[in-house]
Amino acid sequence: MKIRRILATAVAAAVTTPVVLLSAAPAFADTKPAAQTQNQTQDIEKLRLAVVKAQAAYDAAVAHVAELKTALDEFDKNHPELVTARADARKASDEAAAAKTAADQKVADAQKAMDELPADATDDQKVAAAKALADAQSEAATAKTTADAKAAALADAQKAYDDARVALARDVSVAQKAVTDAEKALDAAQKALEEAEKAEPGDEDCQADKSLVTSVTGPKKITAGTSGVFTFRVTNKGKVELGEVGGYAEAFALDEDLDPYLHLTWSSATSPKWQAIDGEDGFSSLSSLKPGKSFDFKLKVAVDAKAPAGDGVVVAGGAYMNEDGSCGYDEEGSYAEFGIVKAHKPGTGNGGSAGGNGNTSPQGGQSTAPVATGTSGSGGSTGGSLATTGAGSSTLPIALAGGAAVVLGAGAMVVVRRRKAGAGA
Repeated sequence: MKIRRILATAVAAAVTTPVVLLSAAPAFADTKPAAQTQNQTQDIEKLRLAVVKAQAAYDAAVAHVAELKTALDEFDKNHPELVTARADARKASDEAAAAKTAADQKVADAQKAMDELPADATDDQKVAAAKALADAQSEAATAKTTADAKAAALADAQKAYDDARVALARDVSVAQKAVTDAEKALDAAQKALEEAEKAEPGDEDCQADKSLVTSVTGPKKITAGTSGVFTFRVTNKGKVELGEVGGYAEAFALDEDLDPYLHLTWSSATSPKWQAIDGEDGFSSLSSLKPGKSFDFKLKVAVDAKAPAGDGVVVAGGAYMNEDGSCGYDEEGSYAEFGIVKAHKPGTGNGGSAGGNGNTSPQGGQSTAPVATGTSGSGGSTGGSLATTGAGSSTLPIALAGGAAVVLGAGAMVVVRRRKAGAGA
């Protein structure tokens, strides 16, 4: 719920500045924000990024606690060696204790037999009774030594079992504290963002528009040293023509250490040259979109040859701006997951090309093809709604958190509209 709340509230106040969108609209090219507004926007973007990272950290901490609790619940199943050792030690200890009890009884019986010898007992009878008692006492002493050793072995086995379980329980406690700390950090980041956004000029006219539907589709795997081309489709499901449509996208790795190895560029039929995307850039169709029509942008993820194997996701959000200054955005955003695989050496049967999409020809344009909004399976490439699509437990938190930042960028046409209004004034 927290992720969705961030997504909803942040989009409503999004005021980022995509250079491509602004430069692509001639009517607004001569209008530039004041330095103060630029600095304010940059500060807010940093706060938004802090919220995204804090949310990801919180989600990871919660997931870690869940994993540890499951491990604790299934401790015996996951540690059969400790369970077996304890059971075997208990059985041996019980058997040794029973043998000791039997030996002690023999001592008692031998002592009783000796004590009950008649007064006229022969020397042979007395010697035999004394020998029986001595033998019983020797057997009892051996049985006691064995029983004590087996009891000590049982205690060691029980301690090993208890120590491992207590250590895991301690890990759960530490992880729960980490969740508390992460939640405090997230709340602090959200509060800082909310306070900054309150001080920022608002624009309440731009609203989420369900008629604007998006999807991201592409390869399931990209081999290191190659690139994969994804299609980001913006579809007008409404009944009225939309003005200039565009959006924003980013590529993430589930392991943030892999992020430097991923490089995202975009193109379309109206802007065929591959262009970079960063925190200040978006992309535009340079044209309107009629009801029932779609416009495709191409998103190319290039993976460095030295990139280690891992998992990544491309997230994107769409928006539009009409000539009258009204605007809207795709509230949920879309994403597609992909795996990063290492290139095989020549002669291993792969050649470093399988699993990649080396399409480098910019493509895009309008179409009437339906939009894909289904769920995304583990490692799948079919795009889905960030707010409603189910995915694997390890991927979904990252996709949602990334989606917040993406749709923030997509909402940048709010700035375009504001600039037009300011220019008219």
